[in-house]
Amino acid sequence: MPPTGSDPARMNRKKGDKGFESPRPYKLTHQVVCINNINFQRKSVVGFVELTVFPTVANLNRIKLNSKQCRIYRVRINDLEAAFIYNDPTLEVCHSESKQRNLNYFSNAYAAAVSAVDPDAGNGELCIKVPSELWKHVDELKVLKIHINFSLDQPKGGLHFVVPSVEGSMAERGAHVFSCGYQNSTRFWFPCVDSYSELCTWKLEFTVDAAMVAVSNGDLVETVYTHDMRKKTFHYMLTIPTSASNISLAIGPFEILVDPYMHEVTHFCLPQLLPLLKHTTSYLHEVFEFYEEILTCRYPYSCFKTVFIDEAYVEVAAYASMSIFSTNLLHSATIIDETPLTRRRLAQSLAQQFFGCFISRMSWSDEWVLKGISGYIYGLWMKKTFGVNEYRHWIKEELDKIVAYELKTGGVLLHPIFGGGKEKDNPASHLHFSIKHPHTLSWEYYTMFQCKAHLVMRLIENRISMEFMLQVFNKLLSLASTASSQKFQSHMWSQMLVSTSGFLKSISNVSGKDIQPLIKQWVDQSGVVKFYGSFAFNRKRNVLELEIKQDYTSPGTQKYVGPLKVTVQELDGSFNHTLQIEENSLKHDIPCHSKSRRNKKKKIPLMNGEEVDMDLSAMDADSPLLWIRTDPDMAVLRKVEFEQADFMWQYQLRYERDVVAQQEAISALEKFPTPASRLALTDILEQEQCFYRVRMSACFCLAKIANSMVSTWTGPPAMKSLFTRMFCCKTCPNIVKTNNFMSFQSYFLQKTMPVAMALLRDVHNLCPKEVLTFILDLIKYNDNRKNKFSDNYYRAEMIDALANSVTPAVSVNNEVRTLDNLNPDVRLILEEITRFLNMEKLLPSYRHTITVSCLRAIRVLQKNGHVPSDPSLFKSYAEYGHFVDIRIAALEAVVDYTKVDRSYEELQWLLNMIQNDPVPYVRHKILNMLTKNPPFTKSMESPLCNEALVDQLWKLMNSGTSHDWRLRCGAVDLYFTLFGLSRPSCLPLPELGLVLNLKEKKAVLNPTIIPEAIAGNQEAAVNPSSHAQLVGFQNPEDDHLAKEASCNMSAHQQGVKRKADAPLGSPLEPGQILEKNEDSSKVTLRIRFSSSQDEEEIDMDTVHDSQAFISHHLNMLERPSTPGLSKYRPANSRSALIPQHSAGCDGTPTTKPQWNMELPRKGTDSSFSYDQLPVLLISRYDSFLNFYRLCSHQGLIKSADITGCLLGTRSRGENKAPALGVSRFCK
Repeated sequence: MPPTGSDPARMNRKKGDKGFESPRPYKLTHQVVCINNINFQRKSVVGFVELTVFPTVANLNRIKLNSKQCRIYRVRINDLEAAFIYNDPTLEVCHSESKQRNLNYFSNAYAAAVSAVDPDAGNGELCIKVPSELWKHVDELKVLKIHINFSLDQPKGGLHFVVPSVEGSMAERGAHVFSCGYQNSTRFWFPCVDSYSELCTWKLEFTVDAAMVAVSNGDLVETVYTHDMRKKTFHYMLTIPTSASNISLAIGPFEILVDPYMHEVTHFCLPQLLPLLKHTTSYLHEVFEFYEEILTCRYPYSCFKTVFIDEAYVEVAAYASMSIFSTNLLHSATIIDETPLTRRRLAQSLAQQFFGCFISRMSWSDEWVLKGISGYIYGLWMKKTFGVNEYRHWIKEELDKIVAYELKTGGVLLHPIFGGGKEKDNPASHLHFSIKHPHTLSWEYYTMFQCKAHLVMRLIENRISMEFMLQVFNKLLSLASTASSQKFQSHMWSQMLVSTSGFLKSISNVSGKDIQPLIKQWVDQSGVVKFYGSFAFNRKRNVLELEIKQDYTSPGTQKYVGPLKVTVQELDGSFNHTLQIEENSLKHDIPCHSKSRRNKKKKIPLMNGEEVDMDLSAMDADSPLLWIRTDPDMAVLRKVEFEQADFMWQYQLRYERDVVAQQEAISALEKFPTPASRLALTDILEQEQCFYRVRMSACFCLAKIANSMVSTWTGPPAMKSLFTRMFCCKTCPNIVKTNNFMSFQSYFLQKTMPVAMALLRDVHNLCPKEVLTFILDLIKYNDNRKNKFSDNYYRAEMIDALANSVTPAVSVNNEVRTLDNLNPDVRLILEEITRFLNMEKLLPSYRHTITVSCLRAIRVLQKNGHVPSDPSLFKSYAEYGHFVDIRIAALEAVVDYTKVDRSYEELQWLLNMIQNDPVPYVRHKILNMLTKNPPFTKSMESPLCNEALVDQLWKLMNSGTSHDWRLRCGAVDLYFTLFGLSRPSCLPLPELGLVLNLKEKKAVLNPTIIPEAIAGNQEAAVNPSSHAQLVGFQNPEDDHLAKEASCNMSAHQQGVKRKADAPLGSPLEPGQILEKNEDSSKVTLRIRFSSSQDEEEIDMDTVHDSQAFISHHLNMLERPSTPGLSKYRPANSRSALIPQHSAGCDGTPTTKPQWNMELPRKGTDSSFSYDQLPVLLISRYDSFLNFYRLCSHQGLIKSADITGCLLGTRSRGENKAPALGVSRFCK
């Protein structure tokens, strides 16, 4: 039988060459899920599952499955009762009595707990013992049917119940339930093998009330009513092999719409929303046609279902043959802004049906391939639907996001491969979380991971061409399609799993090109490239001397070696040059094609073949250069800072036809507040053929330039005359025309210009009265009666404009603000906001956009001192029951108030909501907002930072968020932002405050509580080879002894607990054997079950322990000088050495009897001396005594050695073992 606690590294090796090797000793071929009772009142579920498995090894006697939250009643294998043990180490990562509060420690313990139940390592929370009657059956590798009865009561994750508290039956109230979660979270609602790599066919049965509809994966075979017609059972069959992680469920009183264009597609929505559903999904068939055409492959499933639900976990979640969407994506034909966003979500979900659901991944390290391909083909759909400009703008946006994130955090690694635990093998030492598993990742990191994956796919396309790229996708789909039809050859199903090596092999076979350097640069290592460019024109040689430098020493950067494209626009046309980047600072000479000819009138050819007249008076008389662009195709993941004259940026903005170049020029012109820049930006605003997003950016840039030029600005405020000319009546310029949003470009400009104008300031740094009056007139004369589109987003932007016009209040003698002494302008703004809020109560706008803007505006007034700072209004809007967008806006204001006013009461209120709010998305958003706008940070003093807050947040991430991976990782992010990686500064100095170096005979401050800059990286705590490790040993034998010692004194969190009165060095319990494997140097503990002669083997290297430090620091001066009892030693004090490895546990149950884990007596090992334990961290004298007793009991050291060391009388020995780290003692 293969080792069940195998490392995920096994999964990450190049498997494409040999096919997929399962970490499990069996193959799952079919699973039945039957939920026969769903109680909305109690929020409970009762049902059973039946798994059909084929053993792949002869001596299979344990089967591990995944199950969280579920109460398991009974397990039968082939109709025989089977014993089972249930153990979930992620429920409480560190022992509750632990005093440990450093995040390094938690991250390692959490990564270990997740690995301990990771199905990709062959582990699971549920361990089932195969009955001895079936052993012969198993040895013949015959089929096993595992039947498990389970129930769920008020699940906190995995299944989300929405039960509105109104009158009527559940169906009338719109009560519904749906599955949700981050990555593989199916284990939260039924027992399964929750791995993307374990495929099987499915039969799904759900019994619900007659008024309800159950939607699940695959084909609906039949619906059977009970005799009394009060209930009905939906029977679904999914014949395409699918992983449990891609199984989903939605039950509710849904209205059903069969797609009029594609009858195999069905849409479901909550009552009363059918008209919106019809409009929202009317476009979906075109997305199907596009994907099928470019992939030259039919949609893989026989049907597709879209379900729109309330209180969604994420906006879109894709599962096999169905997707679950937020009901907030539904919209009518009158809504402009939401339409492209919803269409993009629909297209994203459909792309994931091909790559993510139909084709799954072999292991977590192959996730980037699926996310990359689905993101890439979604990008192609976007280019076709919204045009090249929108597509390039999106690519630039995504590139800017990933560059900013990597430079901030130190890098995103797409293909993590984990070695033997050495520091250099830890690919993410700069992060405060482990990247070995998706469930330990920060949500922001995972979002950026997906972003980088599709950008890298685009780089691969640049290298091999789109034609070859699509051929590779077609090949993957064809192989998977063939494999999925092999109903009785389950070994073929591995063709439906994609691996990094298999994907790269396909690229090599199809294109014949070697892309290994590209993969090494962007996939196998993290970081982006940072270029600095400048140039000089050599008139004599007619040469452009270009200098490009790289910064590859900053965090999140890497050195780039390879081709770099530079585009030079000259008077005679646009020319591309490919430079070879080799060294850090490189000068390149680029020959120019044209001579300077300012006075000759001739049209200038552009890159797209267009010829234009230019006013060349601004340019340098000696130079033919108009502008220069570095990497115009975004073929490198980079940040470019290029220096060129302001007139070159102005030419680039006016005449370059690429939207990315125009955006770059606008960003650069902010640094050049001149009349020429003003004119260039105004020209762009007036150009109707210019891309609308570029014009919107130009509005804000013009406002910044106007503010910089405030003393020399002439004429009316920026953009006012332009807006008047475009959107106001000719006879009465202060009255806006009746709304007509038929031209979407004009619409977006019309709602952006006032927002930008409101940012203008006069010489006194106040918003000009003229601008405020103008915005108030726009609101006053707004008329939408003849418009076929809604103006709710436009009115919301007008409120944002009012908020932007607010400047800090001038207070005289700290007078209290009342309605009477309000600034008259502010009073007008406040009246407008109040009127809008009251109107919203009577006539709510779509998605309550106006209420959201009003709440933000009120917070701006509070922050600027115009109205009293008070969170009560926001807290009332943040309560459960309001629309989610309103709640998020109100919570954002409370988070801001908490930071500005340092309010402990509001912080507690927010933390209470994180723990108790019914909506998972809202809980996640609060954590996210607190992380981005924290009340304090690790580098500042704050009255909010205290021991109670540390304990509260520690408890939240340790055990309070075990039901939601995303929430727990969010709590870890917040803890890191507030307190950093090391022990929070507000806590008292721990008892382990001093380190006694036995060799050097001196005490130093414990490195684990030194400020973070000195503290080691997060892996240090469990890293047996790193220099910052906790105990250093010289050689494998010594390492083995240390493991023995740590086993001897540890308490196993998952049920292996020390007996209360077990004396030090007492023998093992009956039936236990502690042994060392000769081949692997591993210490293993064998437990013999009392009921039978079976043995359960526990790998002592991977026993997961979460004990902690003790609390008061060591007073060296009062320490007695010789070993012996002292007044400082409490009689009941005991200590344990923390094991150096906190990798996974082997699923040992909490239900078993407590086991003692003391070592049997061993002979003296003369090769070991105390010099090989150079540094000891000592808490209280008794802890030292315990360690001394252990070592002398094992014959490892002589008492004279320690006494001499304490007295300072022993001379240093010959052994020169370096002091590598500290060993930790715990109570």
